[in-house]
Amino acid sequence: MRKTKKSYFLLISINLLLMACQQQEVKQEQRLRSVKYQTIQAGANGSSRIFPGLAKASTEADLSFRVSGTLISLPVKVGDHLKPGQTIAALDASQFQLQAQQAQANLAQTTAAWRNARAAYERVKGLYENNNASRHDLDAARALADSSLAQVHAAKKALELARLNIAYTRLKAKQTCDVAEVYAASNEFVSSGQSIVKVVCGSSLEVEVSVPGNYIAAIQHDMPVKVTFSVFPGKVFSAKVSEVGVAASGGGTTFPVTVTLNNIQPGLRSGLASEVTFQFPDNTQNLAAIVPAFAVSEDEQGRFVYLLLSGKNKAIGIIKRQTVRVGELTDQGLEILQGLTVGDKVVTAGVTVIRDGLQVRMKQ
Repeated sequence: MRKTKKSYFLLISINLLLMACQQQEVKQEQRLRSVKYQTIQAGANGSSRIFPGLAKASTEADLSFRVSGTLISLPVKVGDHLKPGQTIAALDASQFQLQAQQAQANLAQTTAAWRNARAAYERVKGLYENNNASRHDLDAARALADSSLAQVHAAKKALELARLNIAYTRLKAKQTCDVAEVYAASNEFVSSGQSIVKVVCGSSLEVEVSVPGNYIAAIQHDMPVKVTFSVFPGKVFSAKVSEVGVAASGGGTTFPVTVTLNNIQPGLRSGLASEVTFQFPDNTQNLAAIVPAFAVSEDEQGRFVYLLLSGKNKAIGIIKRQTVRVGELTDQGLEILQGLTVGDKVVTAGVTVIRDGLQVRMKQ
């Protein structure tokens, strides 16, 4: 009977001890911090990325004179519509007109000299055939005639150049264009090659974007994209990739990509800010993961995020610091170029109060 009582009391003590331990574990679990997380996943229908861009006409050019001079006429202004052959600007041509007159007079003089030399050669040739002139006289007359003819050719070229210089004092539109910028003013002395106006021509519109290097391999010529402009809220324009850069721009890590709009409408013009949406397939390799910018921290060791590792209890996770390399800041968040893989759980709330190795309550 005594032994039975001892066993009974021992069993009660063990149960009480187990209950105390369970209560302690419950209290400890209740004291765990709760954190939210985001699971890195592959897109169900591919991954879309948005990059800012700038619209430009399919043809843009800074027009300049081929000669230097004083600008005496600049009848155009920004926004003017130009027709083929329309005069855009004009230089004072008086200097070149004088040069043309001098070249014309020189041509007349050299032509007369050549005619006299040719006639003298014909006379000496006749005398030579009748044995009344020496071979030396014949060669000298021929050389003078040939030299005079060469001077005539040179004078003709000088006259052509002078007339060209007169034509170069008029800057004209070669096709239908619009004036985008005016760089000079009337009565200003301008040098040859100095930009006078910028014109935009053509009926199509392009958008230039800078794409990070980890995306460039997935972008192909004629790839369809979508373009939006802030001046047309809610309207989406279809376009396709027309040019893909093969070298990073400015020695950086982004590559220039040009897309051409399939259709344009009044109001779209060069210089408008835009956004270009690229849709990448699921099998695209090395695409950046996107996480909220506040999920990424930085210290003296570099940038990092906190991952959640699952424990025995699915509701409890263990914090692990993970070093990452970041890319561009997009509308969806910050790109993570290295350090994350599909399935990783990234802490997105409570990052300032956790540390590596800490147990936390997982809350999605």
